[in-house]
Amino acid sequence: MILNLTDEEKCFHKELKDFLARELTQDIVDESLKTTSVFAEKDLALKWQSKLAKQGWAAQLWPEEYGGVKWTPMQKYLFEVECAKAGAPMLIPLGLKMVAPVIIKFGTEAQKQQFIKPTIHGEMVWCQGYSEPGAGSDLASLTTKAELDGDEWVINGQKIWTSTAHLADWIFCLVRTEPEAPKHQGISFLLFDMNTPGIEIRPLVDMTGKANFNEVFFTDVRVPKHQIVGNRGQGWLVANAILGHERGSLAPPDAAQSRLDGVTRLMNSETIGGEKVIDNPVYRDRLLKLQGSVLAQKANDMRLLSARINQDQSAKLAGMIVKLTGTELRHEIEGLAIDVMGEIGLAYGDNPYLRGNGSWQYQYMYYLGLIIGGGTSQIQKNIISERGLGMPKEPKIEAR
Repeated sequence: MILNLTDEEKCFHKELKDFLARELTQDIVDESLKTTSVFAEKDLALKWQSKLAKQGWAAQLWPEEYGGVKWTPMQKYLFEVECAKAGAPMLIPLGLKMVAPVIIKFGTEAQKQQFIKPTIHGEMVWCQGYSEPGAGSDLASLTTKAELDGDEWVINGQKIWTSTAHLADWIFCLVRTEPEAPKHQGISFLLFDMNTPGIEIRPLVDMTGKANFNEVFFTDVRVPKHQIVGNRGQGWLVANAILGHERGSLAPPDAAQSRLDGVTRLMNSETIGGEKVIDNPVYRDRLLKLQGSVLAQKANDMRLLSARINQDQSAKLAGMIVKLTGTELRHEIEGLAIDVMGEIGLAYGDNPYLRGNGSWQYQYMYYLGLIIGGGTSQIQKNIISERGLGMPKEPKIEAR
């Protein structure tokens, strides 16, 4: 796509490419290909984050006074595109892109001083305490409770699907502080140390064979009263500022393009009956259909970029479809790669015949989970139809 860049943006684009050529070494790219999650392994992610922080580019969503960068929407777009094309690791977003921006917006000055600097330098890794066994897509049904006892909150309950809980230093957690209030109004947003007594972490091994998620249990966990972000009972307001980013960041279109380019290379190297897979009309047809979907996703991303540049434009619906279409598209791309490899596509783990360090198999299984995570596709379709298209709400059938 042709972009109309200003002179300042052209200079930034060159600086960015030079930085990636210099700092994004081949060993980092190779390790990134082995990723079994939506973001890189902790050590790799922090290594790359350290390089970005040194350059002053780690926190693109933050105000300058807290270590952020004053980029135009176009500069931020160029950064995301070039990083995806170069194969840069996906940073762990829970601190940099999720909790830190809401601490800056809703937190006290003391909270900003305590959490912002360690987060940007990777000295504080975060996890997210949202989903529960009975509160996933319907998050407001959560039951983990926090009761005030003097100057401390006492927390009891359980969270599930908690990414990086086994690696995290701190957690941002939704708890119910007003049990009598309507479900969206009785929730508060707390921050606390994962080494606090009473916290038990049980890793959940998913179909990739890795423990990408966890169950977390709280038994009389005592948290200082002042570690609440925003007002008591207004945690849903704070949480929604994060949910929009989480759902929009699970499957960026430029990462999908990079993976599709990888499938194309694979089809040019693998053979069926002595012929390159790329010359097989059935597989080529599947590739072209996916290419069309990726181009549509990138065009939708440009629509969002245009709305960020031109504040009078609305891109509400464009933003709502990103998670639904993006995760399903990535699952299809990884699936095509597995089919292209034939019987080798079934190989897994430590196998000498693996292609791409086994990333195709890992990502295929992981993105099946992301179709559910962050709000299932079925829930996303309801949200799009009701809130985006103004269609009638899905009828509720009462059990008898």
